[in-house]
Amino acid sequence: MSEGKTVGITGASGALGKELTKIFRKRGYKVIGFTHSKNDYEINNDSPNQWITWQCGKEFLLEKHLKKIDILILNHGIYDTSKKSDYENSIEINALSKLKFLTLFEAITIENNSPNAKEIWINTSEAEILPALNPSYEISKSLIGQLVSFKKNLLDKNLKKKFKIKKIILGPFKSKLNPIGIMSPEFVSNNIYNFANLNIFLIIISPNPLTYIFFPIKELYYFLYCKFLKILTSNN
Repeated sequence: MSEGKTVGITGASGALGKELTKIFRKRGYKVIGFTHSKNDYEINNDSPNQWITWQCGKEFLLEKHLKKIDILILNHGIYDTSKKSDYENSIEINALSKLKFLTLFEAITIENNSPNAKEIWINTSEAEILPALNPSYEISKSLIGQLVSFKKNLLDKNLKKKFKIKKIILGPFKSKLNPIGIMSPEFVSNNIYNFANLNIFLIIISPNPLTYIFFPIKELYYFLYCKFLKILTSNN
């Protein structure tokens, strides 16, 4: 399964990104880590095999690197803790940047002649529909969550075979952004990997039981809504 495969991880220098990197490296994958930091990063057995520095708004410059990737994990994001929420910055980083990655990787997949499907895993948050006590974070996560659901449900039949989309819904885990998170990054990353191998779209890891109720209902609504849209389009 992992032989010769390459995984790209944005936010690879964060708590969850580091643990995901360790898991994939141990299983024989080559890992490309994408980071905003301009500092030099050490290369060792637990780090990405290669570091790529990038900037939001310039995702198009990463096309040559994305062409080498079989599984792209979009894990970057911010949690603005200032008293005056920066809505534009949160939306740009948490939502629009991920949409640009998704669109670019989809275009690369369409041009790809390999029989092997490419996968993109997008880390949204349970803040899509549950309160996070941060309006700019909630709005940005709600936006990217909805965009991912529409993208997945509106794929045509041929592209679905070549392009697999997975949505990751996470509850609070311990990191620099959330030092009081309940779950450990190691626990979360192991569960992400295990659930992703089950070939399911929605991956939920949360201590909140409501998340396991609300999100499947929400995704069912989007599925039925998109199916209705396809019927309308085919009749026109």
